[in-house]
Amino acid sequence: MKPGLWQQQSIKLAMTQELTQAIALLQYSTQELTEFLESKIVENPFIQLEAPDLKALNNKGQQRSSASQAEDKNWIEHIPDSSYKITDHLNTQFQLINLTKSQKRILKFLLYNIDENGYMKINDADAASLLAVDKKEVTHMMNMIKRMEPAGIGAQDLRECLLMQIESRLDAPFLAEVIIRDHFIDFANKTWKPLSKKLGVEMKEIQQAADFIKTLNPKPGACFHYASSSYVRPDIAVLVADETIEVHLLDDDLPKVVFQRDYFDEMAVHSDTDVKKFIKEKEKDYQWLLKSLKQRQQTIQRVGLKIVEKQRDFFFKGSGSLQPLTMKEVADELDIHESTVSRTVREKYMQTPFGTYELKYFFPSGLGAAQSDGEITSSDQVKTRIEELVSTEDKRKPMSDQAICTILEKEGMAVSRRTVAKYREQLQIPSSTKRKRYD
Repeated sequence: MKPGLWQQQSIKLAMTQELTQAIALLQYSTQELTEFLESKIVENPFIQLEAPDLKALNNKGQQRSSASQAEDKNWIEHIPDSSYKITDHLNTQFQLINLTKSQKRILKFLLYNIDENGYMKINDADAASLLAVDKKEVTHMMNMIKRMEPAGIGAQDLRECLLMQIESRLDAPFLAEVIIRDHFIDFANKTWKPLSKKLGVEMKEIQQAADFIKTLNPKPGACFHYASSSYVRPDIAVLVADETIEVHLLDDDLPKVVFQRDYFDEMAVHSDTDVKKFIKEKEKDYQWLLKSLKQRQQTIQRVGLKIVEKQRDFFFKGSGSLQPLTMKEVADELDIHESTVSRTVREKYMQTPFGTYELKYFFPSGLGAAQSDGEITSSDQVKTRIEELVSTEDKRKPMSDQAICTILEKEGMAVSRRTVAKYREQLQIPSSTKRKRYD
């Protein structure tokens, strides 16, 4: 080895600022893209944004019925009022009661410590210490809150909440109160056989008490709480008519980028070299922006069309018909890189006859085939089938995970018992012991 000079030819991809911008635009959601465009008009004095011409996303070029138009006019009537909370509801009831200045102060503090589900998040001792008042006064106000509607409000925990509701119900079976008050853990864990021996009752009596307890509200304050609604704007709309599928790119509500040609021509006659260089760079920046936006639209449309082609059955039958699909498979067929597909489906949504889904939803993982036909089953198909089996089972003899696994294998779905248990938990389906009824 010795020092020297050599010439070597090589080809490499340089990440220019324009290429970086094109990649960034592709992965932007609609909101992020709008924010980006708004930032560009600050950087480039020749760019202007025109407000979009808002149209109905689900009626691309079709005339709408008068009933649908009337429904749109009344859309504001369907927005829930999120300003009225459980504390407001309790305050309204307390207005009918004469309270001292000290009691009002304690009440205000206690209502502040009631969470959105209606539970009191502080005990009387701590509240009395913080307010520097007698504990008896705080306990008295807590008991007053517990006597208000809805039943169960102001409880410290779930057990107390259920007990308060049982006490307020004339139709409550005596056994329900005993179970919740003295055997709450055994009941919740559904260790009912030992419980039936302790109480000296039959299993069906515990089942009757359990059916009543299920009618109670574990979150009495939740009906007064409205979470802020989250809205997404679909990027692609899929319309199904008879045996045909139409795919539309929804970009009408994006702001339109316009180049201020008059202002540019006025500045172009400027004699200063730096000014001329600046305006040329900004014109080039505008051209690159247009090219990047067009490329973004084309890529989203191509990927959307390929998804519809690969998941055609979904648009006629629903989620149970999703087939295993990988981003690499789509990338290979479109002759693009897998990372491009990944960026394209990021926070993009497709409006379908069965609802609006993120594009990532159409890439379910696959499971190995149990039969020799080589067919592959998606995880969504397995989950759908598990739900069907559980919903139709004999609740007196619910199927174990192994029994479900055996049925799935016979139907050509190669899954292990552990996988069935995992999917069952994801579907929030209890185990067989907790699904069993004792009628």
